[in-house]
Amino acid sequence: MDERTRYEAVSSRDARFDGVFFFAVVTTGIYCRPSCPAVTPRRANVRFYPTAAAAQAGGFRACRRCRPDAVPGSAEWNVRADVVGRAMRLIGDGVVDREGVPGLAGRLGYSARQVQRQLNAELGAGPVALARAQRSHTARVLLQTTGLPVTEIAFAAGFASVRQFNDTIRRIYARTPSALRAEAGTGLGGGRGEGLRAGIPLRLAHRGPYATGAVFDLLGEQAVARVEELAGEPGRRTYRRTLRLPYGTGIAAVDEASPGPWLEARIHLTDLRDLTTAVQRLRRLFDLDADPYAVDEALAADPRIAPLVAARPGLRSPGAADPEEEAVRALAGRERAEELVERYGKVLDVPCGALTHVFPEPGVLAGAAAEPALRALATALADGELRLDAGADREEAARTLATLPGVDRRTAALIRMRALGDPDVDPYGTPGAERWRPWRSYAVRHLETAARRAALRAGGGHPQISAPTQAPATSRQANSSTSTA
Repeated sequence: MDERTRYEAVSSRDARFDGVFFFAVVTTGIYCRPSCPAVTPRRANVRFYPTAAAAQAGGFRACRRCRPDAVPGSAEWNVRADVVGRAMRLIGDGVVDREGVPGLAGRLGYSARQVQRQLNAELGAGPVALARAQRSHTARVLLQTTGLPVTEIAFAAGFASVRQFNDTIRRIYARTPSALRAEAGTGLGGGRGEGLRAGIPLRLAHRGPYATGAVFDLLGEQAVARVEELAGEPGRRTYRRTLRLPYGTGIAAVDEASPGPWLEARIHLTDLRDLTTAVQRLRRLFDLDADPYAVDEALAADPRIAPLVAARPGLRSPGAADPEEEAVRALAGRERAEELVERYGKVLDVPCGALTHVFPEPGVLAGAAAEPALRALATALADGELRLDAGADREEAARTLATLPGVDRRTAALIRMRALGDPDVDPYGTPGAERWRPWRSYAVRHLETAARRAALRAGGGHPQISAPTQAPATSRQANSSTSTA
């Protein structure tokens, strides 16, 4: 987009571009999302930035009306496989907070100076500034949704000191942390234990339409007992799952019904430092940073897919809350995955209803799994030979998967589609799939969903389909075809 097009989007308050870019007004010192309801400023007073961090580095503070820090992330980072895209996914996962810029650079295979230079050149901000913007958003969420002490919030959000926390909040929001909290009415009560028990309420924003029912159907059909569950009536269901996180464990609950362009969620954590990571992993699982306008427009050009897009606009291609877990499940199938959880999964310190375990780590399975193929996959994950984290190189991961015994082309493609969040994968070799590039993953989901609904109408229950154009697979292969994190 050139600046003229961006200004037209701002003038029309086009929410499709929220998170794609930000604009700042030099006369007010404020930056906003494109859909901000305030009076459109004169073009001469507007500056455009690719990220909120770049606007903050330019000396602008966040708008109080449109909360530009709460927009969905740019869909670009899901699609791109270059170093900038991988870096943005890793920063979102909290790697800079935990490992610093050297840790980020090491995961990307570049020097810290190269990473700094590339991010600054393209995004107008380096990894420290990008991570600081994310920490500020996390802090605001905690301030306005919990009664936790301000000091604990500072460190939970990833700040190195309370002074750094106070200075950053003042610079970005033009208010003190106490003033931010007072606006939301969460200034009373609540110690650390109370905050953790009650959980943190969140609104996980998305752009455009969201075919919630189809996504929840998929997650529910392939839910692994003790780790996941789907409860409630269609249209008002709640998906819950356990999470293995860098500092501890967590339980997330996401509601199907929502009054606005977001999913209502609540996260319970054993360590609040995991909040940013937990949120980003839920966003990947529910594919909340996708651009449904671009996907639907491209797929609607195919006569075969167009009716499906019209029936379910905004259908997402779910990712994974835990990529390593997803890889094991794609290979093992649902029934075997449940056996692995029961035998090797970590028991939660405080079980919550039917959720009692966290999926076993690869290191545990590497030394315990009976099947040679499963043991080889777990070993590759445990020793780092196979990387599936947010910043993994998709092509390198595909090459490694091809060398593992028992991992056929379809299983490798399913892992790439879900664990790596690749939007352009057709695991089944569907005829004509080349027409759907670069959104083959979404087209496959449309075909699967349509086949599933047709089977239900015919009274056949929930079929374990591999693809509408494929012959039936074995039970284990069919289970893995729509496995979920």
